[in-house]
Amino acid sequence: MMANPIAIALHGGAGVLTPGLLTVDDENAIHDALLRALKAGLVVLEQDGSSLDAVQAAVIELEECPWFNAGKGAVFTHAGDHELDAAIMTGGNREAGAVAGIHNVRNPILAARAVLEHSEHVLLAGVGADSFLAEQNLERVDNDWYDTDLRRRQWEMQRQQPNSVSLEPGGIDKKFGTVGAVALDRHGHVAAATSTGGITNKRYGRIGDSPLIGSGTWADNRSAAISATGHGEFFIRTVVAHNIASRVLLAGEDLHTACDTVVAGELKTMGGNGGVIAVSPSGETVLSFNTPGMYRAWRDAEGHLHTAIYAEDDRCHRV
Repeated sequence: MMANPIAIALHGGAGVLTPGLLTVDDENAIHDALLRALKAGLVVLEQDGSSLDAVQAAVIELEECPWFNAGKGAVFTHAGDHELDAAIMTGGNREAGAVAGIHNVRNPILAARAVLEHSEHVLLAGVGADSFLAEQNLERVDNDWYDTDLRRRQWEMQRQQPNSVSLEPGGIDKKFGTVGAVALDRHGHVAAATSTGGITNKRYGRIGDSPLIGSGTWADNRSAAISATGHGEFFIRTVVAHNIASRVLLAGEDLHTACDTVVAGELKTMGGNGGVIAVSPSGETVLSFNTPGMYRAWRDAEGHLHTAIYAEDDRCHRV
């Protein structure tokens, strides 16, 4: 009897990514980081672990990598500190946990998981979330632990243009973005997780789509698990993740068609740039984006691992 399928995919941001933007050494470092995160999630699935644990493991790897705008390497706010957002959701019973504007948990995805498991709520934000998380058994860091030289340079450049904010990602010094993962486990459950530092120079407690269940993160065993990255305001207004899942569940579209219709159609028409990763309960894996590139990695149906940066990019890592 054939084993039930497993699937996993992850992203590290979408934006103006074209060949020549990065050095060869940078490209190799990014591919290595994406592959490490993919393997971290895959080992959980291969040991018959849950998709929830798998996406969490993959996102932790990305949060620990300073290349990306999540955890270590999160962008600076207008005030010169960091406010982190994250969400995690399981498709079996649609339980979810999310945090927004938190300041001191080393891995924000673990903060979201704590909300899922140890509170009666779905989304906690700001000082209230910080108070709740102080009671949880999570590793805490000073806020400047998230600092990197790249992000500080980006912030200082942005401060010279006070009437604008820097949407993440995009541009040569703004080339890494929101991270996320989706997975299907041997038990037929899908899950999604997303983590971000938001946008450079953000003010007034701005929150994007990443921690909003249905916009940047969604998981439902009846349709798919989806994690999004891009211009959050547009992803909120088009409820991208739930929109895709509803097309699958209610309109009978296949996952690939649903993702492309929303990302390349409705979202793009409105002016939103970015992309999504998605997996279905049957193991179909989709990576769809309307930008020149998206940092991404996935396991194909034959079990091979892939990493990519640009639209036409694909490094297959034999296993």
